[in-house]
Amino acid sequence: ANIEEALKDPTRVNIPVWYLNRRKDIETGKDIHLITSDLDMTLRNDLERERITQSWRGIRHMYGLKVRGQRTRTTGRRRGGTIGVRKGGKVGPK
Repeated sequence: ANIEEALKDPTRVNIPVWYLNRRKDIETGKDIHLITSDLDMTLRNDLERERITQSWRGIRHMYGLKVRGQRTRTTGRRRGGTIGVRKGGKVGPK
């Protein structure tokens, strides 16, 4: 029972604030710890808000590119999607 209570409200059982996974929530401004489907749904909403506001991070997420400042000159080329060669119709003689 103690573990369940600690997961629901970690600050009540003296778990430090830096251990929580949602600090200063945008909607409430409180430090909370999310688990299971709440965590997934909140992350999805955060990404959607970034896309709607057209922030730099949101645009990078939209195009499937790296977001956290990694270098992209030579690495991470497959993540954004592949561009292939299409097979055309008849090609005339040269």
